[in-house]
Amino acid sequence: MSDHPPVRLGSSRLGPSAHVDTFTRDRLPPPDQWPLLAFEPLGYPERINAAVELTDRMVERGFGDYVALIGHGRRRTYKELADWTNRLAHALVDHYGIKPGNRILIRSANNPAMIACWLAATKVGAVVVNTMPMLRAGELSKIVDKAEIGVALCDTRILDELVACAKDSRFLKTVVGFDGTANHDAELDRIALDKPVRYDAVPTGRDDVALLGVTSGTTGVPKVTMHFHRDILAIADTYAKHVLGVQPTDVFVGSPPIAFTFGLGGLAVFPLRFGATAALIETATPPALVGLIETYRATICFTAPTAYRAMLAAVDDPARLASLRLAVSAGETLPAPVYEAWTARTGTPILDGIGSTEMLHVFISNTPDDHRPGSTGRPVPGYEAKVVDEHMNEVPRGTIGRLAVRGPTGCRYMDDPRQRDYVRDGWNLTGDAFVQDEDGRFRFAARNDDMIVSAGYNIAGPEVEAALLSHPAVAECAVIGAPDEERGQIVEAYVVLATGHVADPALVLTLQNHVKAVIAPYKYPRSVRFVDGLPKTATGKVQRFQLRAARRG
Repeated sequence: MSDHPPVRLGSSRLGPSAHVDTFTRDRLPPPDQWPLLAFEPLGYPERINAAVELTDRMVERGFGDYVALIGHGRRRTYKELADWTNRLAHALVDHYGIKPGNRILIRSANNPAMIACWLAATKVGAVVVNTMPMLRAGELSKIVDKAEIGVALCDTRILDELVACAKDSRFLKTVVGFDGTANHDAELDRIALDKPVRYDAVPTGRDDVALLGVTSGTTGVPKVTMHFHRDILAIADTYAKHVLGVQPTDVFVGSPPIAFTFGLGGLAVFPLRFGATAALIETATPPALVGLIETYRATICFTAPTAYRAMLAAVDDPARLASLRLAVSAGETLPAPVYEAWTARTGTPILDGIGSTEMLHVFISNTPDDHRPGSTGRPVPGYEAKVVDEHMNEVPRGTIGRLAVRGPTGCRYMDDPRQRDYVRDGWNLTGDAFVQDEDGRFRFAARNDDMIVSAGYNIAGPEVEAALLSHPAVAECAVIGAPDEERGQIVEAYVVLATGHVADPALVLTLQNHVKAVIAPYKYPRSVRFVDGLPKTATGKVQRFQLRAARRG
């Protein structure tokens, strides 16, 4: 925990802003709905640009010749990354007219070009929304409409869905392609090619919104979380510094999309903050991750428990993983058998932890010197946590309750009434049920809501239901999370067929492929059960808890 008491900050305490477009600051939650924050001990000045701190400032500190990013067979030094992002920044301002505070959507798989675009957009004072390449036009449209995004940068290999989104959008008018490979042969790259390698970044305020994180609620309506420039640095200066102990000699690898805040931290912010290296791969299957670790002598790996289990199965000789000094597990709770198998086979600590998009990154974690199976660990230095009842009273040790946390980062939903549910009495309520033992360690019990967490992905059941209902064979349906040994949970759909359709394996496959075509493929129901009817209340509301209870028998 921090030795410094948390301080309440509201809109009246916000520092200076460089934003000409005040859209995001105007949509911050009311001051009385802010969490308690403790960031003063981190010592950030009133004006700071996170992207400058991760690039140009690192060159000034003597890291110019150190390797910052590896991807598509090419190594880029910190000096090369600083120059690259400065040229892109000039292009964004000079050619596309980006103003501080404008929102920019970025769509790409994990590659150095995506990180360069994020850094460049942050340097010009834009507010970035990173999105996954798997999202379809309809899903992208919800994000664009919510954040009123006018410009998008997209890997040219996956332009189609974004172009389709822009075609009917009220807000998105400019879609710019960049080369996600190492060839620099796309519109944005060509425009940036002749730009100067020096750029005077916008002097953003530490309290200027730099990043919007998009996370699905259980209703399927996207929640947009707002993160300041100082928040981006704070997750490195707390978790990465004190838990991971990052050194310039470290090489990071991992599978989480950079579009997720978990991936953005682990594969961009953390290595760049400390002069380390990120080795990126677009298709991070467990065997591919093993190969990446072996090739680049990676020292820190970020992925989900299911992937660690698959990596062990893919490795005949554990010496292939010998370079790792830490394995970080998040996205879902780490089962004790996976922890035990990994540590026994590799001798490397595997650190379970919990974070959230709302809090930006990990706030409770095991450490290299204090880790054990079945435990999520203790609060990251700078954070506080407790387990409370519905009235916010702390419950006795050993009792299941609601997890409450506070620290240098905190939830700020953009223009969303759900802020009142997440923040109470200055504490962030993450939606997780936890137990704290007598030694102060926290242990995950369950999710408080109906979110389905499958292999580290958050999936909103109603969104899958809507996709299923758009098929003519489906009259009614309900979706729940079903236990699964490999993925933690899978999406399981209960389907009432329309007249004239026959329940058979062929129809199961048809419905699964239909969902994959409508929404991101990872959200599809891996289990489909055909039923004659769904349990409902007198008012017609589907009782999903009865489906879960019946499944448990």
